Amino acid sequence: MNTRMRRAAVAVAATTMAVSLAACGSAKESGDKTSSDSAKKGDDLKIGLLLPENVTARYEKFDKPIIEKKVGELTGGKAEVTYANARQDATLQAQQVDTMITGKVDALIIDAVDAKAIENSVKKAKDAGIPVVAFDRLAEGPIDAYTSFDNEEVGRVQGKALLEALGDAAKPTVVMMNGSITDPNAALFKKGAKSVLDGKVTYGKEYDTKEWKPENANSNMEGAITALGKDKIAGVYSANDGMAGGIIQALKSAGLSKLPPVTGQDAELAGVQRIVTGEQFMSVYKPYPQEGIVAAEMAVALAKGEKLDSIATSKVDNASTKGIATVLVPVVSLTKDNIKETVLKDGIWTLDEICSAKYKAACDAAGLK
Repeated sequence: MNTRMRRAAVAVAATTMAVSLAACGSAKESGDKTSSDSAKKGDDLKIGLLLPENVTARYEKFDKPIIEKKVGELTGGKAEVTYANARQDATLQAQQVDTMITGKVDALIIDAVDAKAIENSVKKAKDAGIPVVAFDRLAEGPIDAYTSFDNEEVGRVQGKALLEALGDAAKPTVVMMNGSITDPNAALFKKGAKSVLDGKVTYGKEYDTKEWKPENANSNMEGAITALGKDKIAGVYSANDGMAGGIIQALKSAGLSKLPPVTGQDAELAGVQRIVTGEQFMSVYKPYPQEGIVAAEMAVALAKGEKLDSIATSKVDNASTKGIATVLVPVVSLTKDNIKETVLKDGIWTLDEICSAKYKAACDAAGLK
């Protein structure tokens, strides 16, 4: 992990709950465990980490190194983290789970490409005696723990910001650019946003964007501009920053002299830079270090055969499992006004990264010096 990520993890970790993990045992053996089975493992653990794609910057830039670092801290550097990225391919991810089961990992952390399609893989892991932590997306199947952000709150934060940007206009026309239907979080973002926007805006066009891809959002936005007229779109709800980039490119290509407000999520570097220039109105800053730290704590505890009572702060249900031990991490609306207090303070991005030569004048105007 580089220096910046170490600072980020330390800064956010300092604000999280202190968790004491006593060495107990392994969840590796197949079938039912006896007390002697669960006492076999100390800190010599093998944790499997499966992330969904590598287009969104957060997964390999933030989540992977944060989780690896925390697992190391919790085990005195004795644990091994086995990593695989599915590159947005649910079939590949299922194969990766099979490989990790064969490799006899002691616990799995899975951010599912497709939350429903992963169910059979989760069952296979369970049958092999391997506990599963659902990371960022609530996977189906008999998962043991779940950590994410409050995803409905993410949508509410986005919706409130969009209304703020739209001002007092009476039911202005907006385009809704939601995420992929294979991601359960996308439905929660949409639900949260609509709980704020319903009755206050007119939905001119609405899309569920395949695979969250910016190029698909760009194509959808071109269709919305053609159908509605470029001057009739008062604002755009974009579920994340990557799609916001595609949307903004479509708006600029249509020749708009003034861009409508566009929301986002993830505080990606390009998104933050667009916020500085005024092309994007806001993003949602999600403290990745805190989420990754909790995932690591859960996985190590489960691998040792420990309960999660000292870690989990709530419970959720999926379609097949009730009372899943859960930690939901708070989020922050990121605008030009609080860049210093969020992504800069937490070390997610440096001033030099945000304010490269291309953005220096905009940074100076925004007081980022």
